[in-house]
Amino acid sequence: MPIITALLVSQRIGRYFQVKVNLLRRFGSERMSGEGAPVSWEIPQPKDGPKLKLYNSLTKRKEEFVPMSGCRVTWYSCGPTVYDASHMGHARSYISFDILRRVMSTYFNYDILYAMNVTDVDDKIIFGARKAHLLKEYRSKATDKECVLSDMEKCIEPLKVKIDKETDPPKKALLEGMLSRASEAISNSRSGQSELSVQQMIDAVADPLSNWLDSQFGSSLSDHSVFASLARYWEEEFHKDMAALNVLPADVITRVTEHVPEVITFVQKIVDNGYGYESNGSVYFDTRKFSENHSYAKLVPTAVGDMAALQEGEGVLTSVDDVLREKRFKNDFALWKASKPGEPSWDSPWGKGRPGWHIECSVMADYILGPRIDIHTGGVDLKFPHHDNEIAQCEAHYQYDQWVNYFLHTGHLTIEGCKMSKSLKNFITIKEALSQNSARQLRLAFLLHSWDATLDYSQNTMGEAKQTEKMYQEFFLSVKDLQRRACSKSILDQYKKWSHEESDLEKVFEEKKTFIHEALCNSIDTPSVMKHMRELVSASNLYMKSRDQQSDSVLLTTIAQYLMNMFKVFGVVADDSSVGFPLENATSLSQEAVAMPYLELLAQFRETVRIEALKTKNEALLEACDRLRNEDLAELGVRLEDKDGCSVIKIVGKEAIRQAKEEERMKQEEKQKLKDEQKRKLEESRLKREELMKVPPEEMFKSETDKYSQFDEQGIPTHDAEGKTLSDKQRKKLNKMWQTQNDKYHKYLQQKQ
Repeated sequence: MPIITALLVSQRIGRYFQVKVNLLRRFGSERMSGEGAPVSWEIPQPKDGPKLKLYNSLTKRKEEFVPMSGCRVTWYSCGPTVYDASHMGHARSYISFDILRRVMSTYFNYDILYAMNVTDVDDKIIFGARKAHLLKEYRSKATDKECVLSDMEKCIEPLKVKIDKETDPPKKALLEGMLSRASEAISNSRSGQSELSVQQMIDAVADPLSNWLDSQFGSSLSDHSVFASLARYWEEEFHKDMAALNVLPADVITRVTEHVPEVITFVQKIVDNGYGYESNGSVYFDTRKFSENHSYAKLVPTAVGDMAALQEGEGVLTSVDDVLREKRFKNDFALWKASKPGEPSWDSPWGKGRPGWHIECSVMADYILGPRIDIHTGGVDLKFPHHDNEIAQCEAHYQYDQWVNYFLHTGHLTIEGCKMSKSLKNFITIKEALSQNSARQLRLAFLLHSWDATLDYSQNTMGEAKQTEKMYQEFFLSVKDLQRRACSKSILDQYKKWSHEESDLEKVFEEKKTFIHEALCNSIDTPSVMKHMRELVSASNLYMKSRDQQSDSVLLTTIAQYLMNMFKVFGVVADDSSVGFPLENATSLSQEAVAMPYLELLAQFRETVRIEALKTKNEALLEACDRLRNEDLAELGVRLEDKDGCSVIKIVGKEAIRQAKEEERMKQEEKQKLKDEQKRKLEESRLKREELMKVPPEEMFKSETDKYSQFDEQGIPTHDAEGKTLSDKQRKKLNKMWQTQNDKYHKYLQQKQ
C-alpha cells in the first residue's frame, strides 16, 4: 500500500506541474498569480533610436556605420612624414581622430584595431637628411673665415636664380627675406662692421648654404643611416608630442622601410594585372588603363589633371621633365622610383629603387588589416592625389571596386585666418602651442569645432576654449563644495524630498542626454554635444542659485559625474579622474582629499573670527581675514569664497589664481584705458569747441575752397566750387550755420572781456 500511495501522489504532482507548463505555454511569459487567472503582461517594445552615421568622403554624405564583422572595426590612419617637428596641422588630424576613436570605442563600444603608418623614406626626408648631414660636417671643419665668406657668396647665387623664377608672391617674399639676411651678413663681414664668429656666419646663411652643399655633394651620400637617423629622431619627437596631447597610441605602427619586400610584391601584382608598367627603372601606375574598368579619383574627380598636386605627390627630388618623358600619360604616378645617386635604394625586379609615396599605405594597410578595411582617415589635403591613388592601387591589385568602406577627412587648419604653410614658415609647432595652452584647452578647442570643417587656430579660438574650461571648472568646484558639506550630514539627510525645481532639473538632464546621444550619432557632432553640455551646466547653476544651501547634492553630483564621463570619453580628462578637472602639473585629487579636512578647519576658524570681528568692528582682524583669503591661501592655490554664513573652498591651483589675477588686472587696465580715452576725447571736443568759438562768422566758410568759390559781404557762400549759384535751400542752411557761429563768437568775446 505505501508504494501504491506513493505512485498516486507522484501522478497527482505530475499532473499539477503539467497543468502549470500548459498554462505557461498558453500564455507565454505571463505571470501566474497563485491559483487564480494569469496576469496579463507584455514585453516592452523598445523605441528605435538614432544609429551612428559618419560623413563619408566617398559618398559625400552621412552614411550609417556598419562594420564588416559585428563590433570589430579595422581602421587605418595616414601618419606623419617624419622630416621635421610636428605642427598644429598634425594636431588637427590626430586630436580629431583620437576623439572619434575614443567615442566609437568607449561610447559606442566598438572593438577597434587602429593602425597608423610612419613615412620614414621620402623625398623630403632624403633632402632634409642630406642637408642636415652636410651642414653638420661643414660646421665641424669650418675654421677659416675667408673660406666661409667665399662659400657664403657662392651659396646665394642659386638663391637669386630661384627668386627670379618664383611666381608665387608669398614664396618669393620668403626667399627675398632669406637673401636679404644672407647678403647683410656677407656685407657686414666683408666691411668688418660686425665681428661674427664662424658659426654665426654659417647660421646667417644656413638655409641657402645647406641647399648649395647638397647641390655640390648630396649625390655622394649612400649610407642609409644618414636618412634613417633623421627619420628616427623626428618620429620619436612626434610620439612625444602625441603623448603630450593625450592622443592614444596606435595599436600598430608601420614603417615603409620595414615593408619594402611587401611593396615590391604588391607592385608586381599591379603590373601583372595590366595596370602598371616599367620605365627607365621606375614603375608607374597606368591611369588610362585603370579608367577603362574602374573609376579613378573617386574622392576628388575634379582634381584629375591637377599637375601641381601630382608633382607634389611625386616629391621635391623628382624632375618634372624627366618624369613626363618616362610616363605614358601625364596623370600616371610612381609606384616604384629608380634611385638616383645620393638616395637610399633597395634591390627590385626593376633595378635599385625605393617605394613611391602612395603605394606604402596601400601595402601596409593590406599587410595589417587585410584586403578590405572599415575606416581610413587622413587630413583633407590628402584626398588628392594620395588617397585617390591609394584607392586606385588597391582596386587594381584586388580587382574589385570598394577597398575602404568609410573615408573620413579632417578639415583644414588656418593660423589667425591664414592658410598654414610649412614652405612659407607659417606654422606653429605642437611644442610651441603647448607652451601657450594646455593639452586640455587645445582638445576643448577641437571639440568646439566640427572635425571635418576648417578650424582657425587663433586667440579667439583659444580664448573660447579657456572660457569653456573655466565654466566647467567653476561648476565642478561648486558641486564638490556641496558634496563636502553633504558628507558632514547623515546619509538620510542627504536624500531630500524633491520639489518641482529638482524635477525640472532632472527633466532637463534627461533631455540633454538624449540630445547629446543624437548629436554623437550624427557623425560625432561634438560642437552640438558641447552646446548641450553647456546648457546643462547653465540650468544646474540656475538651480543652485535658486536653492542655495538646499540644493540637492545627489542630483548635482549625478549631473557632474555624467559630464565628467563625457570628458573622459573625449579624452579631456583621464579615466581615473573624479569630479573636476585635475590641476595642471599634478596636484592630484588624492592630495586634494588629504588637504581638504585641514582647509575646512581653517575656513571654519576664519569664519568664526570674521563674524566676531564684524560684531566688534575690529578692522585689524577683518584685514587679517581678508589677507588670509586673498593672499596666503591664494599662494597655495586655494580660493576661498565667503557665501551666506559659510566658506566655499575651491582648490584651483596657483597658476589658475595667478591667471585670474592677471586677467582681472588686464581687465581693470583696459577699463581705465577706456575711461582715459573717453576723458581725452571729451577734452579734445571741449578744446575744439573753444577753438571754433574764436572763429569770426565771416571767416568760417572761406577756408572751404573745395566747396565754395564766391561769398557775400558777411562771408556766407553764394556759389559752389564750380561757380554755380547755390540754391535757396542751401543758402538757408548756410545762413543758419552762420547765425549759430555768430552767437558762439559773441559769447567768446564776452568771456574774453
